[in-house]
Amino acid sequence: MKVFITGGTGLVGGRLISLLKQRQHEVVLLSRRASAARERFGATCTIVEGDPMQAGPWMDAAAGCDAVIHLAGENIFGRRWNEDYKKLLIESRVKSTANVVQALARNPKGANGTPKVLVNASAIGYYGPHGDEEIDENSPPGNDFLARLCVEWEQAAQAATTHGMRVAIVRVGVVLDKGGGALGKMLLPFKMGVGGPVGSGKQWMSWIHNDDMAGLFALPLENAAASGPINGVAPQPVTNKEFSKALGRALSRPAFMPTPGFGLRLMLGEVANVVTSGQRVLPHKAKELGYEFRFAGIDGALADVLK
Repeated sequence: MKVFITGGTGLVGGRLISLLKQRQHEVVLLSRRASAARERFGATCTIVEGDPMQAGPWMDAAAGCDAVIHLAGENIFGRRWNEDYKKLLIESRVKSTANVVQALARNPKGANGTPKVLVNASAIGYYGPHGDEEIDENSPPGNDFLARLCVEWEQAAQAATTHGMRVAIVRVGVVLDKGGGALGKMLLPFKMGVGGPVGSGKQWMSWIHNDDMAGLFALPLENAAASGPINGVAPQPVTNKEFSKALGRALSRPAFMPTPGFGLRLMLGEVANVVTSGQRVLPHKAKELGYEFRFAGIDGALADVLK
């Protein structure tokens, strides 16, 4: 299958491209910095220069592919939130998704006559903050900023169904990879022996190993039954306190130094709520589709990531 990828130079994208190549897919990568992408990926994929937030020639390349995996979006933790940055967070997702759908709509069927596939990123922020209740793909959306952003983002992707295409939406959880993301930010204080839970530590963390994250994005390409929302999380979520203990064990370091929630909010502003609140999200859809997680438990996942 010929697969067009946006956001492929990010944390998940690099792992996903490697997986797709292993499975003999042809990869076309959209990048705003084509020269840097060529240095990183060499001849393993075709590089197309362009910005998904802007209509352009890249749309012809997308229209010529059998599927699109759309990962692009401004980093939620990129900087302290203000109204301008919130607007950028929304537009980088919604506007780019609308452009991807527009590109695919030029030619909504593949070479074999079957509908094309759009695999679009979203986030478990869709559900809003929750307590101990278990959440699956049928749970309703929340009403905070991130939840409203995710609803708008997913609506933009679902517009592809009006052109007869199949749409799968992967709601990404906390991706574990020592190269970046949430874990990358946590490693230094834990290695220094001053790591520990954030706030009460009772909030749930719905995590996933990056290998499984890539696997779930690839799943809809190879399983025609995969459509609609798919929670991109491992089957065994943990509380923040449990995660801190597991990370301490993996690093052979103490993990009892708490980070006060109010201190984090003073430092990060509104985005701190992403860390101090949580959701207990389960991957029911992935299991129904027969996906086998390589890393279901937190200790095995951290041991692999940090080896």
